[in-house]
Amino acid sequence: MIDTHAHLEPESASAVLERARAFGVDRVIVVATTIAGAHEAVALAERHDGVYACLGIHPHNAGAPDAERLDELRSLLSHERVVAVGETGLDYFREHAAHDVQLRVFEAQVALAEELSKPVVIHTREADDDTLSVLMRTDGTVVLHCFSSPALLGPALERGWYVSFAGNVTYPKARALRDAARQVPSDRLLAETDSPYLAPQPVRGKVNEPANVMHTLAALAEARDEDAGGLARQIDANATIAFGL
Repeated sequence: MIDTHAHLEPESASAVLERARAFGVDRVIVVATTIAGAHEAVALAERHDGVYACLGIHPHNAGAPDAERLDELRSLLSHERVVAVGETGLDYFREHAAHDVQLRVFEAQVALAEELSKPVVIHTREADDDTLSVLMRTDGTVVLHCFSSPALLGPALERGWYVSFAGNVTYPKARALRDAARQVPSDRLLAETDSPYLAPQPVRGKVNEPANVMHTLAALAEARDEDAGGLARQIDANATIAFGL
């Protein structure tokens, strides 16, 4: 099984990855949201088997100096262990940066993903229309990370985007997310933890980590009325194709 989206701290990564392997999670994509974090993610991918990196400027950081360092990001993205651009996108809920600034940085990273022929991993919150406007202009591989925008499901299905579910799909009130998960074609489904955030229901309230993607897998299998083992193999195969692993 693979965790396609995790944020790891370098000092605890070895122990966290060891626990993940004990639960059958043998591959993890570590995601960076800043330039400093990108350097750390590349170092982790170099140091640990089964670890890959996804590098980008998060919309929360779109107004920070990192957003002016896209040339440095481009250089890091050329590393052989880096498999995607992101997470990038729009967040109109927290609004740490002005909308036009977020859009500029988002569009630049989508263009960077196209230039480098890498998938782009999308964060979107309360920004469906603008997110869709940008993504409809790309023919590259798109991964909707921590899917929570049912309004984007139709376009995702039409365009063949990958839809990734995190621990919040396990929450009792998340019926809309489980309904969405039932509609995603088997070859476009992904699973993640978004650790250390969004711990699944069985461990809710604790710090999340890649091992817990197995809880998300169980919830997806139940929602789709599928065997968990078979679904794990399908998700692992999907990630291999999506990220070129």
